Amino acid sequence: ASSADFAPNIKKFVDKGCDLIVGVGFAISAEIVKSAKANPKIKYAVVDDAGEDCDANFNCKPVANVKGLTFQTDEAAFMAGYLAAGVSKTGKVATYGGAPYPTVTIFMDGYARGVDYYNKQKGKSVKVLGWDPANPKSGTFVGNFSDQTKALTISKGFEQQGADVILPVGGNLGAPYAAESEKSKKSLTIWVDSDGFVQAPQFASVLLTSVVKGVGTSVTAAIQSVIDGNFSATNYLGTLENQGTFLAPYHDLESTVDAALAAEVEQLGADITAGTVAVS
Repeated sequence: ASSADFAPNIKKFVDKGCDLIVGVGFAISAEIVKSAKANPKIKYAVVDDAGEDCDANFNCKPVANVKGLTFQTDEAAFMAGYLAAGVSKTGKVATYGGAPYPTVTIFMDGYARGVDYYNKQKGKSVKVLGWDPANPKSGTFVGNFSDQTKALTISKGFEQQGADVILPVGGNLGAPYAAESEKSKKSLTIWVDSDGFVQAPQFASVLLTSVVKGVGTSVTAAIQSVIDGNFSATNYLGTLENQGTFLAPYHDLESTVDAALAAEVEQLGADITAGTVAVS
């Protein structure tokens, strides 16, 4: 329920003699590192953080039994921004986050830059509401990852301003608006983290795509390395190249995405992987 729960919960797993303990979310990283230093025979991993030992001045060093699992989600989000700009009929799209954490704003950065890239390639002027990478203090956030009522209010506000493709970055914060947009028929939603078509199939008719973070892929790899005896503290970075992040299929909306645009988005992914298009 709060950060005070981190240490005692980790200790429960230490006391049970676990071979591997995985902390999910960068907020838990400091306690994972503290436990790892006290229990060098146990392996640890942290999702969304490098899992390093940092002092008050953020001088950080790796810990031999902690593996960071991080994700270059701006790569897939860049593709999503390009797609959103190409699909938009109003010339306005939007994004907002749960809270201004780097693991949230990286999605928003990629999305906005993808729209900008589309504009430069096509000579268009699609606008992004809710986020400007050059002025992050002006960004729109719910303030947490649980207030779905506020998230719905934000999304509806963007829709009223003309946005017809909206990317809420905050787990299930997109759910109430996806439900609302099914009724309004005025906008489409882009899901994050997992494939929304699988996680929330009830919203299939308004889910354009999802910017997927390969948490399962990375955690599975960490577990397998413990089993195989080759675990290391080398950071895992999920990219388009290793499928640690990717753009989900269009599923039920495939027929609404122009074939030429779909081909451009696919080629964009290849160009990002090859390094010929810079995401950030």
